[in-house]
Amino acid sequence: MAGWDAAHWSIPVAAYLLGSIPFGLLLGRLFGAADIRQQGSGNIGATNVARVVGPVAGVLTLLLDAGKGAAAVYFAARLTSGSATWLMVATLCVLLGHCFPIWLGFRGGKGVATAAGAFLVWCPIAVLGAVILFILVVAFWRFVSLGSISAATAMPLLVYFFWAPRHAPPHVVTFGTLAAALLIVYKHDRNLQRLMQGDEPKFSFRKRKDAP
Repeated sequence: MAGWDAAHWSIPVAAYLLGSIPFGLLLGRLFGAADIRQQGSGNIGATNVARVVGPVAGVLTLLLDAGKGAAAVYFAARLTSGSATWLMVATLCVLLGHCFPIWLGFRGGKGVATAAGAFLVWCPIAVLGAVILFILVVAFWRFVSLGSISAATAMPLLVYFFWAPRHAPPHVVTFGTLAAALLIVYKHDRNLQRLMQGDEPKFSFRKRKDAP
């Protein structure tokens, strides 16, 4: 592993703490929701914020959650001269911070926006492909969770094929992307159960106080 100095080893801690910032919870309170975790689906991500508080707060949550993912990877790249290993460490740690934030008893979001921001630094074309897939799935079925799961599971293949012309990514990138996708799917376990039972709510920008 390139760059074994103490500054480099601060990357996982800094990335995790950055990922742990609960922007959805903070914006929910700023826009008038007492506690976003007690309303709607109880998730602190952009979808629930949009449902409960409104589209402006939802979009801001999306941008800030994606921004912290991008920031973690960007600063890791600057600190390590672009080491793929350290960039993937930052990617996974910022994602873990968002999904299991220390400030909220390790109960966080599902990681979609944060992962998108992180991989936007890695491979913008792959993220664009995942976003297009997400939009198509949500537009057709109106399930944000299904779109998120579809985009997450597609990311490892998208990164592999779009990494560079005629060049596969390093193994750490391939397996790290797969690990991120599996984590996101795991965090959507309840959504998958509701989808199979036919109980998953369809997405709407209208405020909802009673979403399951």
